[in-house]
Amino acid sequence: MRKTLEQSYCDYKTFISSEKPFIGHVAIEVFKLKNLFLQVFDVFNVGKTKQELRAEIWRRMEELKIARFPGAFGRIPNFVGAEKAASMLTQLREWKKAQVIKVNPDSPQAPVRKLALMSNIVLIMPTPRLRNGFLLLEPAKIDKKDYGFASTIRGAFIYGREIKPEDLPRIDLVVVGSVAVNEQGERIGKGGGYSELEWAIAREFKKVDEETPIITTIHDVQFIKDVFEIAPYDLPMDYVITPSKALRIQKTREKPKGVYWELISLEKVSEIPILLEMYRSRKAG
Repeated sequence: MRKTLEQSYCDYKTFISSEKPFIGHVAIEVFKLKNLFLQVFDVFNVGKTKQELRAEIWRRMEELKIARFPGAFGRIPNFVGAEKAASMLTQLREWKKAQVIKVNPDSPQAPVRKLALMSNIVLIMPTPRLRNGFLLLEPAKIDKKDYGFASTIRGAFIYGREIKPEDLPRIDLVVVGSVAVNEQGERIGKGGGYSELEWAIAREFKKVDEETPIITTIHDVQFIKDVFEIAPYDLPMDYVITPSKALRIQKTREKPKGVYWELISLEKVSEIPILLEMYRSRKAG
């Protein structure tokens, strides 16, 4: 029996590695099958939900006093060492080659946004909950002394300009915040799905593709061994950067190919103007 389980686990890993492109309902069924194999055969710590893992990480960060104001719970936690992780990110070849990067608006990635401007990299910043779409910040048009303020949400609205997704420049690198990431590069956010939607929208307009690196900066405590259920729209990481190390993740699956409309509620669509416009255009044509 033991040999059978081990062989099944190997078969599951081979299946993951050799995945061919799938779309629509076929993609959903493939992910359901994968997750069934994961739950039955994976040798890591299995069984915790994403929400349980979020709660564990938030609680541990509070206990270890490594979560900065206003605390860890309910958010992408701002962590002690965020500046060091951001600095380590700038040593990657992918960063040094980038001319345009997209960085999430959360507090722990503010040092990344500032370093992008300091490195003369055009910065794309999604507005919170995508209410106002995307902001474009061009370092050449901002006084260097204002880079720090421009990298905040408030400052980005002042020094950046709103831009439609179809008018975005090609994105060379994507940086996201996380609550946790496991050794397979699978990410847990705070639960809103906005990083996934930002990627999906950019991919629909061909601003990112399979080769666009996705990187997260987190505290070492947020890097976990747990394996958890994933969905077709979840973003796999190419790199995980902590204050102590930069980890290249071995690719096990393809990145989401766009918006999975069949998995989004109409309520969610109606909350995001860009998504609503895309939905109406899709229905009309």
